[in-house]
Amino acid sequence: MELTKIKNLAQVLETADAVIVGAGAGLSTSAGFVYTGERFREYFSDFIEKYHFKDMYSGGFYPFETLEEHWAYWSRYIFCNRYMDAPKPVYRELFELVKDKDYFVLTTNVDHQFQKAGFDKQRLFYTQGDYGLWQCGKPCHQKTYDNEETVRKMVKEQRRMLVPSELVPHCPVCGRPMTMNLRSDDTFVEDEGWHQAAGRYEEFLRRHEGMKLLFLELGVGGNTPGIIKYPFWRMTYQNPEAVYACVNYGEAFAPREIADRSICIDEDIGGVLEQIKRQNEEERI
Repeated sequence: MELTKIKNLAQVLETADAVIVGAGAGLSTSAGFVYTGERFREYFSDFIEKYHFKDMYSGGFYPFETLEEHWAYWSRYIFCNRYMDAPKPVYRELFELVKDKDYFVLTTNVDHQFQKAGFDKQRLFYTQGDYGLWQCGKPCHQKTYDNEETVRKMVKEQRRMLVPSELVPHCPVCGRPMTMNLRSDDTFVEDEGWHQAAGRYEEFLRRHEGMKLLFLELGVGGNTPGIIKYPFWRMTYQNPEAVYACVNYGEAFAPREIADRSICIDEDIGGVLEQIKRQNEEERI
């Protein structure tokens, strides 16, 4: 483990005026939300047998013949990735490290684990949607709908890979089938809550211009670098007081322009957070 870099990160975290957390899929993976292997087989063995899906994610794109089968699959998908707790306490450990700091979280994750771990909703911006929300499939209007009650019924009442027809969600305005509020194309609904969160994030950045900031990037890959990674690089470059930290197993790097103010740790996020916690405890003894 890169103990020197972890020690440096702990020190920067302690002395920063504010922390901006940028979180990608790697954070949830570290917390145990994996879409393959035993976890996938536990909840989708019948779909695997019928369709030979290799992982949860790819199955989500399959063109099922009926909405009843579509929602049988998706209700399980939503339930185990949104309404179940993460198998490992990585999100809670992150919260314990930043809860007393002036922080804000920007994330492409859609599994709601930040709020479940105790993070302040007013300090979160979910840019890519939420597994817990539905929207009109067209969409005919810019509003989202909570799905927890119906999803739990779908999981409980489905039989032979089909949900009861009366549970299939339809838009209350136009009657079209509902879909997930996940950004995949230009039909993604940015509702009032989304815009309010975006505004709070922009205001947070404005209020902290020129201050000692830690841009803490956790598990952000290369799929959507324009949302977190590139802006974090740019803002670190523009602010001589800022430090950029990247913790990402297999993908920890920074451009040479900010290399002298970057901490890149190629390790599992959960392990790094645990080490920071242990180090802080030792210093208090």
